[in-house]
This record gives sequence, C-alpha cells and structure tokens, in this order.
Amino acid sequence: MNSLFLLFGAAFLVGFSGALMPGPVLTVTISESMKRGFRAGPLIVLGHAILEFFLLLGLVAGLNVWLRKGVIISILGVAGGIILCLLGAQMILTARKAVERALGDHGNSDAAKIGGPILAGIITSLAHPYWILWWATIGLRFATDALRMGWPGLCSFYLGHISADLVWYCIVAFAVASGRRLCPPKIYRALIVSCGVILIGIGVFFFVKGVGYWL
Repeated sequence: MNSLFLLFGAAFLVGFSGALMPGPVLTVTISESMKRGFRAGPLIVLGHAILEFFLLLGLVAGLNVWLRKGVIISILGVAGGIILCLLGAQMILTARKAVERALGDHGNSDAAKIGGPILAGIITSLAHPYWILWWATIGLRFATDALRMGWPGLCSFYLGHISADLVWYCIVAFAVASGRRLCPPKIYRALIVSCGVILIGIGVFFFVKGVGYWL
C-alpha cells in the first residue's frame, strides 16, 4: 500500500511539473474559462484525462514502438500544427460573440457548455506532438514500473498524473473566472484574441518542426 502512495506522489510531482509548462492546453483553459467560467477548467482536464487513459492503454499494448518513430512524430507535428492553427483562428473570429455570451450568460445549451471544454481538452492534447512523445518515453517508463505492482499500480500512476493536471488547471480556471467580470469588454476580447494568436504561433511551430523532418 505504501508503494502505491509513493507511486501516486511521484506521478503527481512529475505531472505537475509538466502541467506548469505553457502549451495549448493552458492557452485553451484560459480562453474557455473567460467564456464559461470556472467549470471549464475541470471539464478540459476531463477531456485530457479521457484521451490519456486510452493512450496509456495503447502504450501498455505496444503502441510506443510506433510513436517513437521520427516519421510518426513528423506527421503528428504537421497535423497537430494545422489543428491548433484552426482552433486559434476560430478563437479570434468568434471572440466578439464569445464575450457577449460570457457577459450575458446566455446563448449556449447545457450540452454545449459541457461538450465544448471536454472536446477542447481532447483536441489540444491530441494536437500536441511533444505530449505524445512524452508519453511514449517518460510516461511509458513510469507505466512499466507501475505495472510491476499490477493494475493497482497502473491506476495509482494514472490517478496521480491526472490529479496534478486537475489541481493546476483548476487553479488557472479559478483565477481567470474570478477576474473575468472585472475586465472591460474590449480587454476581455483582446485576451481571447491573444490566446488565439498564441495557439496559432504554437501550431506554426509544430508544423514547421514536422515539415523539417522531410527537408
């Protein structure tokens, strides 16, 4: 039992250090929390967690052999870069309506309010080639050690890792949601547009890195 707690703690610390690094998930958490409030944070993590659950199962089944190949990382970089650029452009183009909805608290169904952040968590994670590479290397090593304790060990590792994401992104979502109504609409809109520009910048970086493999 003590070993499971130690594994949970180690996974939490490593996961938290990774969560602190700026990236697409952080950017979309800020943007969605401005639009939808605090609940966007845990919902984005839920989408992220669903994807990581299936990726972890895939790695245990041997998927890591493919994910380490340079050509696969290149393809993921190009595809992910395009997706992030599209998400960023969508953010910029809909910023005005997003501010109006958020400040008026109307215009979205409950399903849309829930499904949007969950889908955003899945897409931004899947579009991040270095996230996949992390799981194919460091994450796989942790998973291999965890499996020595059986499925309880693997569950302990997974829960520790996801808990780190949940804690950090809930903090971010709370901070953003708490201050969103204090922002004048123009600044509010500028912040959403800035998040879109950042996503496009990250997307371009991933795209160029992916294309660079073939040059």
